[in-house]
Amino acid sequence: MKIPAAAIAASLFLTWSPALQAQSPFYQGKSVKIVVGFLAGDGYDIWARIVGPHLGKQLPGNPDIIVQNMPGAGSTIAANYIYTVAKPDGLTLGAISGGLYLNQLVGRKEIQFDWSKFSWIGSAEKTAWLLYMRSDAPYKTLEDVRKAAEAPKCSATGAGTSGHFVPRLLEETMGMRFNLITGYKGGGEQDLALERGEVQCRSLSIPTFFAREPFSTWRKTGMVRVLMQTGRTRDPRLPDVPTIYELLDRYKVPESGRRLVTVILASGNIGRPFIAPPNFPAERLKLLRETFMKAMNDPELRAEANKKKLDADPSGGEEIEAIAKEAVSQPPEVIERMKKLLGK
Repeated sequence: MKIPAAAIAASLFLTWSPALQAQSPFYQGKSVKIVVGFLAGDGYDIWARIVGPHLGKQLPGNPDIIVQNMPGAGSTIAANYIYTVAKPDGLTLGAISGGLYLNQLVGRKEIQFDWSKFSWIGSAEKTAWLLYMRSDAPYKTLEDVRKAAEAPKCSATGAGTSGHFVPRLLEETMGMRFNLITGYKGGGEQDLALERGEVQCRSLSIPTFFAREPFSTWRKTGMVRVLMQTGRTRDPRLPDVPTIYELLDRYKVPESGRRLVTVILASGNIGRPFIAPPNFPAERLKLLRETFMKAMNDPELRAEANKKKLDADPSGGEEIEAIAKEAVSQPPEVIERMKKLLGK
Protein backbone atom coordinates (compact mmCIF):
# COMPACT_ATOMS: atom_id res chain seq x y z
CA MET A 1 0.00 0.00 0.00
CA LYS A 2 1.33 3.41 -0.90
CA ILE A 3 1.81 5.70 2.12
CA PRO A 4 0.61 9.27 1.48
CA ALA A 5 3.35 11.91 1.39
CA ALA A 6 1.57 13.91 4.10
CA ALA A 7 1.75 10.95 6.48
CA ILE A 8 5.48 10.54 5.81
CA ALA A 9 6.07 14.24 6.47
CA ALA A 10 4.10 14.07 9.72
CA SER A 11 6.11 11.05 10.80
CA LEU A 12 9.40 12.82 10.10
CA PHE A 13 8.24 15.90 11.99
CA LEU A 14 7.41 13.84 15.07
CA THR A 15 10.74 12.01 14.87
CA TRP A 16 12.77 15.22 14.78
CA SER A 17 10.44 17.38 16.86
CA PRO A 18 12.49 19.48 19.36
CA ALA A 19 9.82 18.79 21.97
CA LEU A 20 10.33 15.06 21.68
CA GLN A 21 14.11 15.37 21.47
CA ALA A 22 14.04 17.35 24.72
CA GLN A 23 12.73 14.27 26.43
CA SER A 24 16.17 12.67 26.16
CA PRO A 25 18.12 13.26 29.42
CA PHE A 26 20.60 16.10 29.13
CA TYR A 27 23.45 13.93 30.39
CA GLN A 28 22.80 11.03 28.04
CA GLY A 29 25.91 10.26 25.97
CA LYS A 30 27.94 12.98 27.71
CA SER A 31 30.95 13.07 30.07
CA VAL A 32 31.16 15.09 33.28
CA LYS A 33 34.56 16.27 34.48
CA ILE A 34 35.31 16.76 38.19
CA VAL A 35 38.31 19.06 38.58
CA VAL A 36 40.10 18.28 41.86
CA GLY A 37 42.34 20.99 43.25
CA PHE A 38 44.79 18.54 44.82
CA LEU A 39 47.07 15.66 43.86
CA ALA A 40 45.84 12.13 43.24
CA GLY A 41 45.56 10.25 46.52
CA ASP A 42 44.73 13.32 48.62
CA GLY A 43 41.51 13.32 50.63
CA TYR A 44 39.64 15.51 48.14
CA ASP A 45 40.75 13.28 45.28
CA ILE A 46 39.71 10.11 47.09
CA TRP A 47 36.24 11.51 47.70
CA ALA A 48 35.88 12.67 44.09
CA ARG A 49 36.76 9.19 42.83
CA ILE A 50 34.25 7.63 45.23
CA VAL A 51 31.42 10.07 44.51
CA GLY A 52 31.98 10.36 40.74
CA PRO A 53 30.84 6.89 39.59
CA HIS A 54 27.82 6.94 41.90
CA LEU A 55 26.88 10.41 40.66
CA GLY A 56 27.06 9.11 37.08
CA LYS A 57 24.94 6.11 38.01
CA GLN A 58 22.25 8.26 39.62
CA LEU A 59 22.06 11.07 37.04
CA PRO A 60 19.43 10.60 34.31
CA GLY A 61 21.30 9.56 31.19
CA ASN A 62 24.15 7.94 33.17
CA PRO A 63 27.05 10.13 31.96
CA ASP A 64 30.68 9.07 32.26
CA ILE A 65 32.49 10.80 35.13
CA ILE A 66 36.12 11.81 34.64
CA VAL A 67 38.30 13.04 37.53
CA GLN A 68 41.00 15.53 36.55
CA ASN A 69 43.61 16.71 39.04
CA MET A 70 44.53 20.41 38.86
CA PRO A 71 46.69 20.95 41.97
CA GLY A 72 48.27 24.18 43.10
CA ALA A 73 48.01 26.97 45.68
CA GLY A 74 45.76 24.97 47.99
CA SER A 75 43.22 24.39 45.15
CA THR A 76 43.07 28.09 44.18
CA ILE A 77 44.07 27.22 40.61
CA ALA A 78 41.18 24.78 40.30
CA ALA A 79 38.72 27.23 41.91
CA ASN A 80 39.77 30.00 39.52
CA TYR A 81 39.34 27.60 36.60
CA ILE A 82 35.83 26.61 37.65
CA TYR A 83 34.85 30.25 38.15
CA THR A 84 36.42 31.89 35.09
CA VAL A 85 36.90 29.19 32.43
CA ALA A 86 34.46 26.31 32.91
CA LYS A 87 31.07 26.67 31.22
CA PRO A 88 27.98 26.64 33.48
CA ASP A 89 26.49 23.72 31.59
CA GLY A 90 26.76 20.96 34.19
CA LEU A 91 29.62 19.17 32.47
CA THR A 92 32.43 20.59 34.63
CA LEU A 93 32.33 20.39 38.41
CA GLY A 94 34.99 21.10 41.04
CA ALA A 95 36.26 19.66 44.32
CA ILE A 96 38.13 22.36 46.23
CA SER A 97 39.22 23.37 49.72
CA GLY A 98 36.41 24.55 51.95
CA GLY A 99 38.66 27.28 53.36
CA LEU A 100 39.44 29.29 50.21
CA TYR A 101 37.03 32.02 51.29
CA LEU A 102 39.74 33.13 53.72
CA ASN A 103 41.92 34.21 50.80
CA GLN A 104 39.06 36.22 49.33
CA LEU A 105 38.36 37.95 52.64
CA VAL A 106 41.94 39.13 53.04
CA GLY A 107 42.12 40.29 49.41
CA ARG A 108 44.77 38.00 47.96
CA LYS A 109 45.50 39.04 44.38
CA GLU A 110 45.49 35.50 43.00
CA ILE A 111 41.79 35.05 43.85
CA GLN A 112 39.66 35.41 40.71
CA PHE A 113 36.37 34.21 42.18
CA ASP A 114 33.55 35.43 44.38
CA TRP A 115 33.02 32.65 46.93
CA SER A 116 29.34 33.48 47.38
CA LYS A 117 28.60 33.05 43.65
CA PHE A 118 29.79 29.49 43.13
CA SER A 119 27.00 26.99 42.50
CA TRP A 120 27.16 24.72 45.55
CA ILE A 121 26.25 21.08 44.91
CA GLY A 122 27.02 19.57 48.31
CA SER A 123 29.79 18.37 50.61
CA ALA A 124 30.95 14.81 51.24
CA GLU A 125 31.99 15.32 54.85
CA LYS A 126 32.48 17.93 57.52
CA THR A 127 36.02 18.15 58.78
CA ALA A 128 37.91 18.87 61.94
CA TRP A 129 41.68 19.22 61.83
CA LEU A 130 44.68 18.17 63.84
CA LEU A 131 48.29 19.25 64.11
CA TYR A 132 50.92 16.52 64.20
CA MET A 133 54.66 16.72 64.90
CA ARG A 134 57.53 14.35 64.18
CA SER A 135 58.15 12.39 67.37
CA ASP A 136 61.89 13.02 67.21
CA ALA A 137 61.38 16.79 67.11
CA PRO A 138 62.03 18.66 70.39
CA TYR A 139 58.37 19.75 70.61
CA LYS A 140 56.39 17.30 72.70
CA THR A 141 53.48 19.65 73.40
CA LEU A 142 52.22 22.98 72.09
CA GLU A 143 53.67 24.57 75.22
CA ASP A 144 57.09 23.46 73.93
CA VAL A 145 56.30 25.18 70.63
CA ARG A 146 55.29 28.30 72.53
CA LYS A 147 58.53 28.44 74.50
CA ALA A 148 60.94 27.29 71.76
CA ALA A 149 63.76 29.55 70.61
CA GLU A 150 63.43 28.15 67.09
CA ALA A 151 60.00 27.66 65.50
CA PRO A 152 59.21 24.24 64.01
CA LYS A 153 58.83 23.98 60.25
CA CYS A 154 55.32 23.08 59.09
CA SER A 155 54.34 22.26 55.50
CA ALA A 156 51.33 23.63 53.58
CA THR A 157 50.13 23.80 50.00
CA GLY A 158 49.03 27.42 50.35
CA ALA A 159 46.91 29.93 52.21
CA GLY A 160 43.28 29.00 52.77
CA THR A 161 44.15 25.41 53.66
CA SER A 162 44.31 23.85 57.10
CA GLY A 163 48.07 23.45 56.77
CA HIS A 164 48.28 27.24 56.71
CA PHE A 165 45.43 28.65 58.78
CA VAL A 166 45.56 26.25 61.75
CA PRO A 167 49.19 27.11 62.69
CA ARG A 168 48.51 30.81 62.03
CA LEU A 169 45.46 30.65 64.29
CA LEU A 170 47.56 29.19 67.11
CA GLU A 171 50.10 31.96 66.59
CA GLU A 172 47.53 34.74 66.60
CA THR A 173 45.50 33.59 69.60
CA MET A 174 48.03 31.81 71.85
CA GLY A 175 51.44 33.22 71.01
CA MET A 176 52.92 30.10 69.40
CA ARG A 177 55.33 30.33 66.47
CA PHE A 178 55.63 28.21 63.35
CA ASN A 179 57.84 28.47 60.27
CA LEU A 180 55.42 27.70 57.43
CA ILE A 181 56.90 26.21 54.27
CA THR A 182 54.28 26.62 51.50
CA GLY A 183 54.13 25.74 47.82
CA TYR A 184 53.69 21.96 48.02
CA LYS A 185 51.25 20.67 45.37
CA GLY A 186 49.53 18.21 47.65
CA GLY A 187 49.62 15.77 50.51
CA GLY A 188 51.98 13.28 48.88
CA GLU A 189 54.71 15.88 48.52
CA GLN A 190 54.23 16.95 52.12
CA ASP A 191 54.44 13.36 53.34
CA LEU A 192 57.81 12.95 51.63
CA ALA A 193 59.01 16.28 53.00
CA LEU A 194 58.30 15.14 56.54
CA GLU A 195 59.95 11.77 55.98
CA ARG A 196 63.06 13.50 54.61
CA GLY A 197 63.15 15.85 57.58
CA GLU A 198 62.53 18.99 55.51
CA VAL A 199 59.61 19.81 57.82
CA GLN A 200 58.55 18.63 61.25
CA CYS A 201 54.82 19.29 61.39
CA ARG A 202 51.62 19.67 59.45
CA SER A 203 47.93 20.30 59.99
CA LEU A 204 45.38 18.24 58.04
CA SER A 205 41.91 16.78 58.45
CA ILE A 206 41.27 14.13 61.07
CA PRO A 207 39.41 11.87 58.58
CA THR A 208 42.40 11.89 56.22
CA PHE A 209 44.83 11.14 59.06
CA PHE A 210 42.89 7.97 59.86
CA ALA A 211 42.04 7.00 56.26
CA ARG A 212 45.24 6.65 54.26
CA GLU A 213 48.92 5.91 54.21
CA PRO A 214 51.48 6.84 55.29
CA PHE A 215 49.58 7.90 58.41
CA SER A 216 48.53 4.38 59.41
CA THR A 217 52.17 3.28 59.32
CA TRP A 218 53.35 6.44 61.06
CA ARG A 219 50.91 5.82 63.90
CA LYS A 220 52.05 2.22 64.28
CA THR A 221 55.75 3.12 64.27
CA GLY A 222 55.30 6.20 66.45
CA MET A 223 56.82 8.48 63.84
CA VAL A 224 54.44 11.35 64.64
CA ARG A 225 52.45 12.56 67.63
CA VAL A 226 49.26 14.63 67.48
CA LEU A 227 49.43 17.81 69.54
CA MET A 228 46.02 19.42 68.98
CA GLN A 229 42.61 18.93 67.34
CA THR A 230 40.01 21.53 66.32
CA GLY A 231 36.70 19.81 67.06
CA ARG A 232 34.40 21.03 69.82
CA THR A 233 34.90 17.68 71.55
CA ARG A 234 37.77 15.19 71.43
CA ASP A 235 37.60 12.70 68.60
CA PRO A 236 37.23 9.17 70.07
CA ARG A 237 40.36 8.16 68.15
CA LEU A 238 42.33 10.97 69.83
CA PRO A 239 41.12 10.78 73.44
CA ASP A 240 44.35 12.21 74.92
CA VAL A 241 44.75 15.12 72.50
CA PRO A 242 43.43 18.53 73.64
CA THR A 243 41.00 20.50 71.49
CA ILE A 244 41.70 24.06 70.45
CA TYR A 245 38.80 25.15 72.67
CA GLU A 246 40.43 23.56 75.70
CA LEU A 247 43.60 25.44 74.81
CA LEU A 248 41.65 28.71 74.50
CA ASP A 249 40.53 28.19 78.10
CA ARG A 250 44.01 27.14 79.26
CA TYR A 251 45.63 30.27 77.83
CA LYS A 252 42.70 32.53 78.79
CA VAL A 253 42.22 33.82 75.24
CA PRO A 254 39.86 36.85 75.18
CA GLU A 255 36.53 36.91 73.37
CA SER A 256 37.94 38.64 70.29
CA GLY A 257 40.33 35.75 69.75
CA ARG A 258 37.58 33.21 70.26
CA ARG A 259 35.43 34.93 67.61
CA LEU A 260 38.36 34.73 65.22
CA VAL A 261 38.66 30.99 65.87
CA THR A 262 34.95 30.56 65.11
CA VAL A 263 35.20 32.39 61.78
CA ILE A 264 38.32 30.57 60.64
CA LEU A 265 37.11 27.11 61.62
CA ALA A 266 33.75 27.63 59.88
CA SER A 267 35.46 26.10 56.85
CA GLY A 268 35.15 22.76 58.63
CA ASN A 269 31.37 23.01 58.27
CA ILE A 270 31.82 23.53 54.54
CA GLY A 271 34.06 20.48 54.58
CA ARG A 272 34.87 18.91 51.21
CA PRO A 273 32.58 20.77 48.82
CA PHE A 274 31.64 19.97 45.25
CA ILE A 275 30.96 23.07 43.18
CA ALA A 276 29.90 24.22 39.73
CA PRO A 277 30.49 27.56 37.94
CA PRO A 278 28.36 30.62 38.72
CA ASN A 279 25.25 31.51 36.70
CA PHE A 280 24.23 27.87 36.65
CA PRO A 281 20.77 26.89 35.32
CA ALA A 282 18.52 26.56 38.36
CA GLU A 283 16.82 23.32 37.31
CA ARG A 284 20.13 21.63 36.49
CA LEU A 285 21.62 22.73 39.83
CA LYS A 286 18.53 21.34 41.59
CA LEU A 287 19.03 18.05 39.76
CA LEU A 288 22.73 17.87 40.68
CA ARG A 289 22.03 18.66 44.33
CA GLU A 290 19.34 16.00 44.59
CA THR A 291 21.46 13.46 42.75
CA PHE A 292 24.52 14.22 44.90
CA MET A 293 22.60 13.52 48.11
CA LYS A 294 21.06 10.39 46.60
CA ALA A 295 24.54 9.18 45.65
CA MET A 296 25.98 10.00 49.09
CA ASN A 297 23.25 7.95 50.75
CA ASP A 298 23.68 4.99 48.41
CA PRO A 299 24.61 1.93 50.53
CA GLU A 300 27.22 0.96 47.93
CA LEU A 301 28.94 4.34 48.25
CA ARG A 302 28.82 4.11 52.05
CA ALA A 303 30.38 0.65 51.91
CA GLU A 304 33.13 1.89 49.58
CA ALA A 305 33.84 4.85 51.86
CA ASN A 306 34.01 2.57 54.89
CA LYS A 307 36.54 0.35 53.13
CA LYS A 308 38.73 3.41 52.74
CA LYS A 309 38.13 4.32 56.40
CA LEU A 310 36.17 7.43 55.49
CA ASP A 311 33.02 8.59 57.27
CA ALA A 312 30.43 9.95 54.86
CA ASP A 313 28.83 12.99 56.49
CA PRO A 314 27.13 14.76 53.58
CA SER A 315 25.63 18.24 53.51
CA GLY A 316 23.20 19.46 50.87
CA GLY A 317 23.93 22.27 48.44
CA GLU A 318 21.46 24.68 50.01
CA GLU A 319 23.08 24.25 53.44
CA ILE A 320 26.60 24.72 52.08
CA GLU A 321 25.52 27.76 50.06
CA ALA A 322 24.14 29.43 53.20
CA ILE A 323 27.35 28.73 55.17
CA ALA A 324 29.51 29.95 52.27
CA LYS A 325 27.63 33.24 51.97
CA GLU A 326 27.75 33.82 55.72
CA ALA A 327 31.48 33.07 55.77
CA VAL A 328 32.29 36.00 53.45
CA SER A 329 29.94 38.43 55.24
CA GLN A 330 32.30 39.57 57.98
CA PRO A 331 32.66 43.00 59.61
CA PRO A 332 35.79 45.06 58.84
CA GLU A 333 37.38 44.47 62.26
CA VAL A 334 37.26 40.69 61.80
CA ILE A 335 38.70 40.97 58.29
CA GLU A 336 41.57 43.12 59.54
CA ARG A 337 42.49 40.49 62.11
CA MET A 338 42.26 37.80 59.50
CA LYS A 339 44.64 39.76 57.27
CA LYS A 340 47.15 39.80 60.10
CA LEU A 341 46.64 36.13 60.83
CA LEU A 342 46.98 35.02 57.20
CA GLY A 343 50.00 37.18 56.49
CA LYS A 344 48.34 39.73 54.23
